[in-house]
Formats: sequence, C-alpha cells, structure tokens
Amino acid sequence: MFRFIVRRLLQLIPTLFGLSLLLFIWLHRLPGGPETAILGERGTPELRAQIRKSMGLDQPLWVQYGRFMRRLLTGDLGNSINTKRPVTDEFLERFPGTIELTLTALLIAIGVGIPLGYLAARRRGSWLDQAAVGGALLGICIPVFFLAYLLKQYFAVQLGWFPATGRQDVTMAATRVTGFFVLDGLLTREWDAAADALRHLILPGLALASIPLAAIVRMTRASVLEVLGEDYVRTAEAKGLTESVVRRRHVLRNAMLPVATTIGLLTGGLLSGAVLTETVFAFTGIGQFIAEAIDRRDYPVLQGFIMLIAVVYVLVNLAVDISYTLIDPRVRVR
Repeated sequence: MFRFIVRRLLQLIPTLFGLSLLLFIWLHRLPGGPETAILGERGTPELRAQIRKSMGLDQPLWVQYGRFMRRLLTGDLGNSINTKRPVTDEFLERFPGTIELTLTALLIAIGVGIPLGYLAARRRGSWLDQAAVGGALLGICIPVFFLAYLLKQYFAVQLGWFPATGRQDVTMAATRVTGFFVLDGLLTREWDAAADALRHLILPGLALASIPLAAIVRMTRASVLEVLGEDYVRTAEAKGLTESVVRRRHVLRNAMLPVATTIGLLTGGLLSGAVLTETVFAFTGIGQFIAEAIDRRDYPVLQGFIMLIAVVYVLVNLAVDISYTLIDPRVRVR
C-alpha cells in the first residue's frame, strides 16, 4: 500500500508542473491586464507602464514564470492586487466555506444517487427506473446557475423557508474555531449557530449537487446492470444466498469501482462549479472570490487559487486510487 501511494504521488509532480505552465501562459494571454482593472479605461500610458513595472509584468514571460515557480515552491503566492493581503491568507479564509458546500453537495449526491441507481437497476423497466433515468437526464441538462436562481427565488424569496444569501446570519455572534461554521457550532455547543449554518448550506448544496447526483444515478444503474449479468452473481443466487449477501458481497462491491471513479472526477468539478453557485447565493467561498479576481485581473489570486485547487483535485484523485485498493485489492499489483 505504501509503495502504491508513493508511486501515485510521484506521478502527480509532472502533472502539477505542466498545469502551472499552462495556467501561467493562459493568464498572461488574457486581454487587458491588472492595470486596466485598477485604472480603468482612462488610465494614461505612463501610469499603466508604472503599474506594470511595479508588478514585474514588463519583464519577459520566462523571467516572470521563474519568479512565480520560486515563490510557489516556497509557499509564497504573493499578495492580492485588490485586497493587498497574502493570497494564502485569502485562500485559507474562504476555503472552509467551499469545502462545506462541496461536502454538502457530495453527501446529497452520494446519499441519494447510489441507492436510487441501485434500485433503478434492480427494477429495470419499472416506473421507478424510468423516473430515475428521466430525472438524471433533466439534472444534467439544467444549468447549475439557473437551478440555483430557481431554488433561491422559490424557497428563499417567496416561501422564506431558507436564507437567500451568505454562510450564516450576520447578526449571530458565533464563535470561530476552524472556519467550518457547522463544525464550529458543534464544537462550541452553539447549536443555534450550527443549525443556522446548515440552513444556509441546503439550497446552494442542492443546486451544486444536481449534476453529480444525475451522473452518479446513471453510472450506478449502468454498473449494477452490468454486474447483475455476470456469471458469479447468477451462481451466488443459484446457491441460495440471501439477497442482502448477494447485494453486499457480489453486486455492490464490484459495481463501485466505476462509481468511485465518477465521484472522484465530480469532486473536482464541484470545486469549479462552486464559482457559479457561490455567486448566486453570495456564499463567501473561493468560488466567489475567483469570480471577482477574474473581473479585476487579479493575477496573484488567480494563479494561487487555481494552483491550490489543482493540488486539492489531484489529492482527491489520489484518495480515489487508494479507495480502489480497498474495493478491489487486485489494483495494487497492476
């Protein structure tokens, strides 16, 4: 197991290096620049040149990239052009909110998607199967931001069941420990703060979970149908094993490998999809801050945040690879 993890970690190094190079070139090829965001369209050429020189943007790209990599390897991601604060501090301040939102969406998608996909496969052709497939297609087709607006307008604005914006009621004097508002409320036994933070997560979590939920339902259904047709499943049923034993030992265990792959890929998608969801609900996470940084050409924030998200993404995929070895030990020796 240890050698397997080390081998996977070594494979991540060229991936991250290539991503850093592509990210750097892409950002510096965008039209406009930070001087335009700071000065506006009426900035004089002298002021623009002065700002570019102070930020080192007048130097060759290879010099700028070398400086970026040195700072990246030392953990110094620079300061935000707009807030003047270290990019690392901005990321750590907002990252817990995005993680809470992502975990909420994953719990909804996995908790509903896997059982629904399994039941749809076991009752193939029934009304439940047709409803699950139709709902999955609908969930994939509806854009996240559009569903977010619908949920916000109906359940928050019209019915008033849930908050419309933010991570927590601004009038609530909650104790901050970890930055994860729900967890902080549980640790400090401020049950009202934890409940309020959870209520703020429900609508954006549902919106963000729509596409992963649909994908998990379809993948689970297809994978279970494939496994149900295998000879070892029919043999187990012919031997008189109970349905629960066949389901646990033979069907679900073998059907979970492609589902685990899907979940790992969707987790990275959730981090990027949070940009739209957090913007709609004014949810203070990294997604909303990235949207503002794009609008203002805040290069240090964009470079730092995207690289840190990429690190989280590859670590999630490493966890998925490790989960393979737990589901199917034969993966370790391949």
